[in-house]
Parts: sequence; structure tokens; C-alpha cells
Amino acid sequence: MRKLQLLVACLILSGMAACSDDDDKSKVNGNATAVANNLKSGTWRITNFVEDNDDHTSDFTGYDFTFGTNNVLTATNGTNVYTGTWSVIDDNSMDDDDDSFDSDIDVNIGFASPAEFADLTDDWDVAERTGTRIKLVDVSGGNGGTDYLTFEKN
Repeated sequence: MRKLQLLVACLILSGMAACSDDDDKSKVNGNATAVANNLKSGTWRITNFVEDNDDHTSDFTGYDFTFGTNNVLTATNGTNVYTGTWSVIDDNSMDDDDDSFDSDIDVNIGFASPAEFADLTDDWDVAERTGTRIKLVDVSGGNGGTDYLTFEKN
């Protein structure tokens, strides 16, 4: 009888472990400082930008993005240079998060012009992060559509 109780206890504990948040691959590992440090290391390019179900990735072909000090974001293609702002914050509020993932880390991007770059302006939820790729997502407030933005390290 004692062996049966021990077996049941083990099954319950293993079931709880399988359901723990640590196993949820949709969670973003790290914290805001780690994400910011990752972005500040090297230059990045946009490999995916989908807004309102329209793919705008080609608008950024040839541009390198530098997430610099003092929250200055620079995009250059060798001819044109556009300057914006960036920041990374821990954001506990789930009011702007997509229910399909759990991220409390936001990357805020701001460009005033040109129009293609101004479209990047938003508070993006970090959906996935590796040393060479950061996938961002934003659920639009107005139409409820989901926008996607991916940076990959050069």
C-alpha cells in the first residue's frame, strides 16, 4: 500500500512539473536588461515586418539598425540615415499583451519619419529572443490585428 501511495505522489508531482511555467516555451527568457544588452551588441536587420496582414519587410531591405546609447536607434543603408528612439522595459500589465504568449518585456521603438519607419513606432511585446534574433509582436488597439517584427543580428 505504501508503494502505491508513493507512486501516486510521484505521478502527481511529475504532472505538476510538466505543467510548470518553466516548461512553457512561449515565455521569454531573461529580463529587460538582458534584452537591451542583446540589442546593443552589434547591428541588426529586419527580416520580417507584417502590419495588418501586409508584408512590409522589403521596405527595410539593406538597412542596418543600431540600438545605441542614450536610447538612440539609427537605421542606415549607406546613403540614408534615419534616427529614432528605443527602450526596453519590464511591463507587468497584460492589457497590451497577446494572450497567445506571456511576455512582460516590451521594446519601445519610435521613428518620426519617413512613413515606412514611422510604422515601426509602437510598444512591441517580446515574443521570442535568442542571441541573434528578436521576434516582436503587437496587437493593434484599433482594429485588433496583430503586427509582427523580427530583427536578426548581422
